[in-house]
Amino acid sequence: MSGKVIKSMSEALSTGAAEESLLQLSEYSEANAIRLAKELAESLSKSNATNSESKQGEDGNQQYPIKIPSCLQKSNNISKYHREENPLLSAKACTESILASLTKVASGGSQASSDLRALETKRKHTDSAGNDLQAALSLRQLASFGADALGARRYTDAARAVSDYKRVNPSERAKLIAGPHAIRAHERTMDVLQRTVLEQYENAVTEGDLKGLSELTPLLGMLDLADKGVGLYLRYSQTVLTSIMNSGLNEDEVVESKQNAQQAEEDSGARISRAEQRRRGEQKRSAVTVCSKLAKIFNTAVTHLRHHLPMVAFSLGDADGDAALVQLVHVEVEKRAVELIREYLGTKQLGSFHSKARAVADLIEERYLSGEVLDEGIDGEDGGFLGISGKISVTDKVAAIEMMDDCGFKAELGTFLQMNVGLDEVALLMQHTESYERFIRHAVDEVDKARELRRKQKRGDRKKRWLAQLENEGKDATMEEAVLFDKKENEDQAKQRVQDVLPSQTQLNEIIAEVGGYLSGIERAFLLGNLQRAFYNISIPDDHSFTPITILHANRPSNAAGCFALQSTLVEECLYAAQQSTLRAFATGHSGTASAAANLCSDILGRVLLESMSQRAEAGSSMLRPGDGLLSGQGGLGQAAYSVMSTAQKGLTNATKGKRAGIVGNDNKEERAALKKQTDEGIARSCASLNDLEVAVDYTRRLEGKLIQEMESTFPSGKKTFQLRQCITSLSTVMEVYQNSSKEAAEQLIAIVVPRVRSIVNECAGQESSTSTSFMTGGTAVATTVQMNYHLDDEAYELAQISEGYMTRLCQHLDELFEPLRLHLAPALSDAVFLGIVGGASKRLEAAIKRNQFTALGALALDSDIRYFTNFVKDRVDAEALTSSTTLYKACNPLARLAQVTHLMNVNDLEDVLDLISTSKRKNMWDFSLNDAKAFLNLRVDFEGRKVNELLQMSD
Repeated sequence: MSGKVIKSMSEALSTGAAEESLLQLSEYSEANAIRLAKELAESLSKSNATNSESKQGEDGNQQYPIKIPSCLQKSNNISKYHREENPLLSAKACTESILASLTKVASGGSQASSDLRALETKRKHTDSAGNDLQAALSLRQLASFGADALGARRYTDAARAVSDYKRVNPSERAKLIAGPHAIRAHERTMDVLQRTVLEQYENAVTEGDLKGLSELTPLLGMLDLADKGVGLYLRYSQTVLTSIMNSGLNEDEVVESKQNAQQAEEDSGARISRAEQRRRGEQKRSAVTVCSKLAKIFNTAVTHLRHHLPMVAFSLGDADGDAALVQLVHVEVEKRAVELIREYLGTKQLGSFHSKARAVADLIEERYLSGEVLDEGIDGEDGGFLGISGKISVTDKVAAIEMMDDCGFKAELGTFLQMNVGLDEVALLMQHTESYERFIRHAVDEVDKARELRRKQKRGDRKKRWLAQLENEGKDATMEEAVLFDKKENEDQAKQRVQDVLPSQTQLNEIIAEVGGYLSGIERAFLLGNLQRAFYNISIPDDHSFTPITILHANRPSNAAGCFALQSTLVEECLYAAQQSTLRAFATGHSGTASAAANLCSDILGRVLLESMSQRAEAGSSMLRPGDGLLSGQGGLGQAAYSVMSTAQKGLTNATKGKRAGIVGNDNKEERAALKKQTDEGIARSCASLNDLEVAVDYTRRLEGKLIQEMESTFPSGKKTFQLRQCITSLSTVMEVYQNSSKEAAEQLIAIVVPRVRSIVNECAGQESSTSTSFMTGGTAVATTVQMNYHLDDEAYELAQISEGYMTRLCQHLDELFEPLRLHLAPALSDAVFLGIVGGASKRLEAAIKRNQFTALGALALDSDIRYFTNFVKDRVDAEALTSSTTLYKACNPLARLAQVTHLMNVNDLEDVLDLISTSKRKNMWDFSLNDAKAFLNLRVDFEGRKVNELLQMSD
């Protein structure tokens, strides 16, 4: 570059070496800026003295003008005007200077932009010429290579060359450069190769040459023969599938006929030599069934698709060969499978059998929901209901059950074993079909994904060709043009209606839905039949009909609540039958059948089984009625206990029914021990009928978890699986119903026991008789007992401390009444019943307290008695939460009222009553109205009634 100094942008851009010129311009500009800065600094330093001098203005104020630097002064006039304080000319001059500079920059930039555009246009023309030259060379090379490969019969290489030739996408200039000889060579190669490959492909299809098909099929897409290749490949696939499926079915028919002949020969009683028996044993094959035939058909289809679908999708996908292959395979499978299934339905007469099963199921359901059979089972001897009045052998029990009316179950439907085998076969048929259905739907999904991918790829190729065309024309695609192109592509794609590979509902789906309906209806009858058998089994109880309760936690104390609790086999047998039937429906893999089975399970367990258990719980509660039942009443052991034991024990024949005094006086210890053992056994089995409800809650929870686990491992996620989950969770409603029934059973037992509790309170508190009673221990009378009396002076208070109080005797009698229940009821039931008993006793105690007068010492005695009673309750409950007074009072309101009475009666001064009431209300532990508070405070002999009324704002 010459030594010329570059001083402007236009000069820099006009030179040949633009980069060096721009660097030189940058250096010049930097040096010029440094020079101007130095001049400005010198000018400012020279004017410091002048600037520092002050001047007197017209108004008398001091002024300090700033002198313009000499480098900015253009003339003496400007300096003069500035000194005369007229800066407008200076600003105007600066503006003009800046405008002139910007004008020069703009003119230079415009020139530079024009030059750059010209260079860019030149570059594009050069690149286009280079691309056309490269394309022409590629066309010549590929045309030559394809012709050589075709001459050497290397069809794969020739097809690849033809395919690459089509992908070059040359412009018209590139074709002119390549020459007509290259184009003609390509067309000749293409024509000969298409005819040769198509001819060889037809021969391979006709001969069933799988190797030839594997070699030639990938060439069809390269040679634009995919449409013709699809038809040929489908013809080959249909031939292969038909041959394999028909041969398999014919072989099965031969084996089946041979097996039927051998079975008929064996059934006729014909003599068969040992050698023939051994030969038959060695050649014995599994029985040919509809399931084995379907399995062969489905396996043939799956194997064919797995081997051929990937190659067809890759080579013939542009012509939808993969979709056509899936359709062909499914049509061949559906045609044979539907025929086999219909033949099976006709042979087994499944529709007729389903109608019979539904009629039998309706009879069983109506029978047990009405409670007629339950009433028959619990009438008569109480010992028969409990299974302790006599022993029965297993053989006699089975015979008795066989003699019972089963609503025509065995006559119409056959034995349970026959039904179970038949249901397993139907479930296996559905399982095979569902497995194939899932596979074919998965194949359809993969084909749809491949089709969508090919559509996107073709769309991208069209856009690339459009951009290349614009580039060859020397144009650039604007944003608006690109948006319009994409919009047009979307419209064209929307107009193209893509046909589904398979319809959402096929004939195979319809026939399987029909079979699933039959299976669900027969499963309902089978489940109700199992429940009926369980009901009959428990109606004739024996030692095997009751087992220790299984819902208790391990490592419980030996004397804890429920330590001797039993449960009957009723719940376990019914829940096992429900699980077996439901899991069999789940094993089919058919979501509709599984949902129907889950709904049937919930319905039957929530109605039929619940009704049976509720009836048994009511009967068990009635057996525990104190005095008339197994629990001791006012006179000792109950009437029912004596009735049962007198039947079982021959040594007690002279005893009088309902009179316990004679039995108590009997000195035969062995008889008394046997009597107590069988009484405890009767109580345990009666309590088992209540425990069954608690056990059913736990077993149903386990069943729900098992079904959800099976669903998650068997069914794919989706809408149908979500619906199935909703059907399974309906078991939660069944659990709630069982829990409510358990509470109702506990309330029934409480209602039965509470009259005896009231009698005990009346006896101990002295509400029925004024005479004192003595508590016998080992036949010896202990200290004289006292009844409820809180009008105590010092001497009476001391005597009450050393005497056995009524509260001690009350707790002993309650313990004697409740202890058998505590040991034989489930812990939750035990606590509920005991709190009910305590509530009844507390109400009667509150009523008795209202009949007494209190001194201050009597109030202290009341507090001591109520604390003793509360501690007694805490010792007997099982739940850890109930050992807290606050929780206990919330669970048993009558006991909480007693505690409030003690607090109210033990106030030292009437002024403390309002504080007590307000504090208790803030803690939500106050249930008394002002009338109640007044009534109790008036029992204190040392409180004046007038002051009590005034304090509580009540009139006399």
